[in-house]
Amino acid sequence: MRASASLARWRGWALAGWCLLAPAVQGADGRVAVVVAAQAPSATLTLDELAQVYRRRRQFVGGLRVQPINLPAGHALRRFFSHTVLQKAPEEMEDYWRDMYFNGVFPPFVLASEEAVLRFVAATPGAIGYVSACALDRRVTVVLMLDGGPGCSR
Repeated sequence: MRASASLARWRGWALAGWCLLAPAVQGADGRVAVVVAAQAPSATLTLDELAQVYRRRRQFVGGLRVQPINLPAGHALRRFFSHTVLQKAPEEMEDYWRDMYFNGVFPPFVLASEEAVLRFVAATPGAIGYVSACALDRRVTVVLMLDGGPGCSR
């Protein structure tokens, strides 16, 4: 009985220690990177310009036709991005997209994961997406960094 209590206490301390170290280990700095392909012409965007791109009111950035990419509505990064950039939850944008659809404007494509966003953005001229800062690699270039997002999911 005493040995199992001791083991349980040790496991509890190990778990508590991991929880304290996890943000550093995972790179959970709460930064979300808005990205384009690495070979895209250099450009930067303001938060307002990014909102226009994701509302499909701005179609060109740096001379390229823009193709915004979203993560699924329930994804923590999507929720953060929508609240930060569009000042609305993904669900609150549904009426907006219904109205836009009747005017021939379609919502951004939705991809299932950050890796899918990275692959699509890297391979598609004009594509723009967002991923956790810890997911960044040489395939993409950051055009805007958003602070205060969810921790890294990797």
